[in-house]
Amino acid sequence: MHVSDEEPDISVGYQEAYAYSDGEDMHDFESDEDEDVDEYEEPPTRSPSPAPSTDSARSYREAGVTTEYHLYIDGKPCDADGKYLPKDAPPAARPTPATDDWTPYQTQVEFELAEFLYTREQMSAGNIDQLLDLWAATLLPHGDEPPFADAKDLYETIHATKHGDVRWQSFNMSYQGELPAGNVPPWMTAEYDVWFRDPHTVAQNMLANPDFDSEMDYGPLREFNDGERQLKNFMGGDWAWKQADIISKDPDTHGAAFVPIVLGSDKTTVSVATGQNEYYPLYMGIGNTHNHVRRAHRNAIVLIGFLAIPKTDRKYADDVKFRKFRRQLFHSSLARILESLKPGMTTPEVTRCADGHFRRVIYGLGPYIADYPEQALLACIVQGWCPKCTAKNTDLDGDGAGRRSSQHTELLVENLELGILWDEYGLVGDIVPFTNDFPRADIHELLSPDLLHQLIKGTFKDHLVDWVEQYLIVTHGKRRAKEILADIDLRIAAVPAFSGLRRFHEGRGFKQWTGDDSKALMKVYLPAISGHVPQDMVRAIRAFLEFCYIARHNVITSQDLENLEDALSRFHQYRTVFEKAGVKVSGFSLPRQHSLRHYKFLIWEFAAPNGLCSSITEAKHIKAVKEPWRRSSRNEALGQMLLTNQALDKLSASRVDFASRGMLDVPALAASYLSLHPIDDAPDDTANEKSANAGEDGIPFPGPTVEGYVTMAVTKQRKHSRNLHYLAVEVNQPDLPTLVRRYLYRQLNPYSALPICDIPLDLCPVFNAKPKVYVHYSAAAVYYAPSDPSGIGGMRQEHIRATPTWRRKHPRFDCIFVKSAPRNDRIIVSAVDPCIARVLLFFSFTYDGKRHQCALVRWFECIGDQADDATGMWMVKPAVTAEGSPSTAVIRLDYILRSAHLIPVFGEGTIPLNLHEHHSLDAFHTFYVNKFADHHAFELLS
Repeated sequence: MHVSDEEPDISVGYQEAYAYSDGEDMHDFESDEDEDVDEYEEPPTRSPSPAPSTDSARSYREAGVTTEYHLYIDGKPCDADGKYLPKDAPPAARPTPATDDWTPYQTQVEFELAEFLYTREQMSAGNIDQLLDLWAATLLPHGDEPPFADAKDLYETIHATKHGDVRWQSFNMSYQGELPAGNVPPWMTAEYDVWFRDPHTVAQNMLANPDFDSEMDYGPLREFNDGERQLKNFMGGDWAWKQADIISKDPDTHGAAFVPIVLGSDKTTVSVATGQNEYYPLYMGIGNTHNHVRRAHRNAIVLIGFLAIPKTDRKYADDVKFRKFRRQLFHSSLARILESLKPGMTTPEVTRCADGHFRRVIYGLGPYIADYPEQALLACIVQGWCPKCTAKNTDLDGDGAGRRSSQHTELLVENLELGILWDEYGLVGDIVPFTNDFPRADIHELLSPDLLHQLIKGTFKDHLVDWVEQYLIVTHGKRRAKEILADIDLRIAAVPAFSGLRRFHEGRGFKQWTGDDSKALMKVYLPAISGHVPQDMVRAIRAFLEFCYIARHNVITSQDLENLEDALSRFHQYRTVFEKAGVKVSGFSLPRQHSLRHYKFLIWEFAAPNGLCSSITEAKHIKAVKEPWRRSSRNEALGQMLLTNQALDKLSASRVDFASRGMLDVPALAASYLSLHPIDDAPDDTANEKSANAGEDGIPFPGPTVEGYVTMAVTKQRKHSRNLHYLAVEVNQPDLPTLVRRYLYRQLNPYSALPICDIPLDLCPVFNAKPKVYVHYSAAAVYYAPSDPSGIGGMRQEHIRATPTWRRKHPRFDCIFVKSAPRNDRIIVSAVDPCIARVLLFFSFTYDGKRHQCALVRWFECIGDQADDATGMWMVKPAVTAEGSPSTAVIRLDYILRSAHLIPVFGEGTIPLNLHEHHSLDAFHTFYVNKFADHHAFELLS
């Protein structure tokens, strides 16, 4: 990178489907009280998908995916001396303590208690002391003692842990330029402390973490699905491959593993009170871990430092020297923190890895996660310019701009004056970037795309949502605009309930918007504004949303990238409606919006951007900064925060260690029981596990990748008749017995050519009063959705509701995608003609010795033969028979794919104030099938 002519002035010193009757006149009725608890039957047995291979062969094919590895930088296993091992050689045994060695804890109870009190409950020392005193009082008559004497004993035990022990160090920096005569600004004589942990040791610990085994790539790779390139995890991007090409020019590096260091920084505020309430954390990870591991917050991104924040009084805040010093302090601090990695960037180091093997490792500076202001600071550019290209700040989306590079910047700095660099090129020419100190490092290359601040918060919330509000004011005046915005809020609040959907019950008028709030609004915004704004405005926002959802895919193909560019082109075409309406009279030269132009290239470079998003580091702010600050005394809090983070890391490392030795496979209570009753079965602990997620509608599902399935709730609701004919009256569905008989005909005659609605009843089995029918209030769908919050295998679980009282309040009868429809025997869900139904009843019964799990559904039918032109969403309406009755059917439970989200077509008028989400599916007649409900729905309907 460029070098300034002068040395930096820094010194280092360290929403009713049917109404139930009361059932009092019904026969065969059980009246026991029941609870609506989400416990589900065991899923059908399925084999997991193959685990990712750790074979370092140059090419292999698995499940339709061909993977190619770099010819030379491929992470060959070696021994502790760096000698390469024969293929398929087992790893050297790790020095493993006995499976009953809980050091520094005495027992499993001690460890789990420490983890519970310190990590989960974050109990204060005083409360810990009181708890342990009470515990001691109960044990005293028995001559026994609690696991810890007091809080001090607990803390000392945690800190005695050797695992994850990377100690905090510090250095200080100060201004070293010429001091002015007379009054010297205090910032010039102050010393600024920087705290950090050795990144080299942190990287080694991450590489060796057995929790990451099979979730790590040791060299660059390229993946092809049936011949089409796909981009998923970071090491599958072109940047890592090109770095390996450079590294491999040195023959001594052949066979080595490449370990890119991922960095991220951002100031964060811990309190709105006066005083020292701002901190500057620095985070680090390695690019080898798979994207989902970093997103899952499993210590694949960790805190490694707190940078200094120079402050001065208002008199000197705009002083050129102070601003230069502040920028250079940032870069010099990063260079100093990372210097222990530098030797390993050119000379391979033998390091233990997650699979137990040793490998020769080459480090390198990798992508840097940052929002726009931080990117400008990192790239040494002027605010308002692009850190990735040379486009003029007055016309960022203009043609002809080239890509910034360290070589180009250095050439400019060497030949042009500082003023010209600032005005004509947007460069801060007198700052030496930290990347200048490291091989193969170009800060313009390393700045990663940021989904959160560039797309979700930036372009969507700060630009498009704001522009819509400005348009309404410009067009209708403030008073009428306020009424329309209130109606938009009512529409959003009236959206039917859906798994994982954040509710805006009181509208959007709150001050503190989070990224999750913005993501929730994206899901429901288009139907809410449609009818109140021009169609081209809807088209513009639709195009942006499609861009955003594609960019957030877990796996992105070359075709996806073409679709991404098409969405961007349409966005640029239609966004001019805001300019024509008088909202954006100054054009669209906006850095965060301009960044969309770089996404295609950056996805080729870094693969799927969801593994390099600032939402990852912002989530770390809570655990690493905000919570430790809250549990501190607030007096000189930083030192206490460092110790808290160190203790949390040690507890996390201990859990990984104990789990790797199988010591946590059995819960503490069951383990204690087995130690006393070794020949008995352990007490059943599944009740707690099953009820842990009760009420949660959409949650990550643990375990490996499996074929999707749907299971019925275990609970058989007791306030309902067990007789089918009485039940039909009770739920106001008189055709239910007929539908069940036709359903049974189809099950007994699966190859019949008759459409299910045309089957003569005299051909159908007779369903007498003998079989008992059981009502269930929900079912759980488990499906593969890696782009949404999911488990390690990419699986996600959601609950599909059909209940007269959801959460003891209103009825809820969800809609579903049907993958095999009895009305016409279609087998698949298709984006060309989605098969949608609403569940009116979940029920089960046994007939002729076979158990049947079923759903009574009402069908919807598509309006037209293609999606709506403006919103891009299919429109549907409740289907009716030739006689005008609702079109219903009984289907097998396994015909259900997952839940579907329908949003009313509100039209141009306003909606009643008393319309709530549980009314919407009954109050309206046409609906959008919401493809933006989540990423799985988007992929299903695109």
